Amino acid sequence: MLSSSRRAFLMGRRTSRPPWEAFCEQMRRRLSGDFLDYGVSDGAGSARLVPGDAADLRQARTLCAEHNVVLALDGVNHVASLAHQSVVWVEPGRNMAQCQRLPDDATKWFVQPGCFVMDLEAAGLKRFVHVPGHLTAAAWLADRSLQSWPSGATHMSGVVNACVLLADGTRAVLGPFGEHNHQALDSATLQKLIPAMFELSNSTEAQACREQPLWPARYRLDALLPQPGRTINLSHLLLGHGGDLGWLEWVVLDEAADSGDAQSDPESFSLSRQSPHDVLWAQAIELDVKVKDAFDPADLFPHPGQDL
Repeated sequence: MLSSSRRAFLMGRRTSRPPWEAFCEQMRRRLSGDFLDYGVSDGAGSARLVPGDAADLRQARTLCAEHNVVLALDGVNHVASLAHQSVVWVEPGRNMAQCQRLPDDATKWFVQPGCFVMDLEAAGLKRFVHVPGHLTAAAWLADRSLQSWPSGATHMSGVVNACVLLADGTRAVLGPFGEHNHQALDSATLQKLIPAMFELSNSTEAQACREQPLWPARYRLDALLPQPGRTINLSHLLLGHGGDLGWLEWVVLDEAADSGDAQSDPESFSLSRQSPHDVLWAQAIELDVKVKDAFDPADLFPHPGQDL
């Protein structure tokens, strides 16, 4: 009987599979959803995933972290090119598209990321009348142009709670935060992340941005600096996050929330239209870098993602 070493000598050593092929093989083997490999171009792989369920997405997060692959939300325009990074574009499909009223509250709705805006409008949520119907709830929440509320007025979004999968695999339920509500700090990750966000909101940069009629930074740190009489809501940190900070698992919307005409300002401040020598521009950039680094230090998600 041939020994293993002699067999290897006679038959030749098995060549290892290219990293992208090995990654795709594991994705197909471990996930129940649809996975399409677009191949490799200029050394970077690209693929598309429609998860079968939330567990698929969590497994995809694990594999992407292990293989240094970016996990990007499909349906949001990404100004920053991902051409030189291996990426999996994730479309939250119809298996993740539930939309129903909460049984204990007639005005609040539980919505999964794959629910289309047209379905929300059809269900009676009038705030979505002016929002493109083809967008998913995840894309609506992540799109900065649709979440450009006045500074400190993130309550106008109607978002009450959100469950987000963070880069390290932590599932965080975010919502109203105050003296009698510390639900969001139920993990080691959040016990570090949320205090860091409050500390950052008290910085000179954040205070200068808060004084502007329209919040000038990418990430809505003004969720922690609400207008007088409004409650801090940690889920509002995800408004307009561009797919950069985490993956939305579900969101609770209040159709009765005070939202004026329920439209964000299309003439919102845009970093791309400012001079790099402008002081406020520099302050906004500094805030964005620190928020991104705190949420996603390993750059699992796109960076910097969608422009304002």
